[in-house]
Amino acid sequence: ALLPYVPRVPAVALLGKVTATTFALERPCCIFDRHANASDAVWLAVAFANASATFRNPPSRADVPPYKQLPTAHSYMTLETAVAEFSCSAPSPAVLRVGGETACRDQGRHDPCNGPLPSSGPYRVKFLLMGCHGPKAETRWSDPIVLRRGISGSAIPP
Repeated sequence: ALLPYVPRVPAVALLGKVTATTFALERPCCIFDRHANASDAVWLAVAFANASATFRNPPSRADVPPYKQLPTAHSYMTLETAVAEFSCSAPSPAVLRVGGETACRDQGRHDPCNGPLPSSGPYRVKFLLMGCHGPKAETRWSDPIVLRRGISGSAIPP
């Protein structure tokens, strides 16, 4: 099922909302409740904006594209979370940080990583509800998200 929710960077002022390697997302609440069982998990799919149209939902957890494939596959999935964390009654934090784990170099296939994003993007993201028999529901893709770019030291006025 395609849900009407569109992931987005929070509109409020938030320290580090967008950095050179990470961005914050509003945590969706109540959108999976009608589609989910307690054993289901919600994943975040991250793709370069120009690769989001060709992204295919994995048929099972074993087929989830890992972070280390981002440079070649142009997408990966991360932030596997119990569906209860997204329920209407969940007292969860209001934001999720994409790209926040720095120790991702040698992650195995069954250890999804939320590693730093390698370029300014743009990126698009969507949430995907996965059950034991594969995908059950998904949100729309976000609008493109562009990360901050550093400026060279010589461009900084003294």
